[in-house]
Amino acid sequence: MFEPPWTAPTEIVDALRRDGEAVVAPTSLGVLGVSAAELDALKPCWDDLPPDGYLRDGGRYRFRRHGCFVADGDTLTLSAHRAHWQPLDYNALHGGIQRWYVPLAPEMSESPVWKALLLGLARVASALKGEQRWFIEAHPFRIDTSDGIGRPTPEGAHRDGVDLVAVLFVGRHGVKGGESRVFEAHGPAGQRFTMTLPWTTLLLDDERVIHETTPIQPLASGERGWRDTLVITLRSGGFQGP
Repeated sequence: MFEPPWTAPTEIVDALRRDGEAVVAPTSLGVLGVSAAELDALKPCWDDLPPDGYLRDGGRYRFRRHGCFVADGDTLTLSAHRAHWQPLDYNALHGGIQRWYVPLAPEMSESPVWKALLLGLARVASALKGEQRWFIEAHPFRIDTSDGIGRPTPEGAHRDGVDLVAVLFVGRHGVKGGESRVFEAHGPAGQRFTMTLPWTTLLLDDERVIHETTPIQPLASGERGWRDTLVITLRSGGFQGP
């Protein structure tokens, strides 16, 4: 497994401008106003994710919830629950349909560390793209191997149609695979690495790069394993919709 290309906390915005990506170590999360120990309080929420009923590949390996927020300066507001929607240009497999997922658990959306995390990511987005309101969508995921294989990104390498993407690695159990891959959207350069430390955070300038995660398989045949992540997207101008 390849080690993540760690970014110094003071260089996150510069790295995003230069490379379109930055990888924040768990010990450096203070730059976002949180700590790994504080985020650990959210981990039980991943044991209560309902199945994703919209998988068009027929799989049963993905579990998730969904929530929307607006960050405006130091204020974070929970938005009315809405469907998750992406255009086909960004998601050829699941684009063009309204996907109504179960809302985030209150234990997550009402947690002080949750507010701090989203506002911290909004500050990074504003430093990168200019100060403004940010329309945030949050997706806690569990990908499991009940059917022998789990696909974190069944749509393949993609962009999300937003300004900033944050992929926080929460944990993994009894699996192999799950390599993160980031490529220039319009060039040959790319990175591949495996996130193994809980709360490792991958930040992506969605205009500059495409990303994917390779499938996972169980370490022991017939035994269920899983990989948990939190994906947060920030978009200017409004939420995506039909």
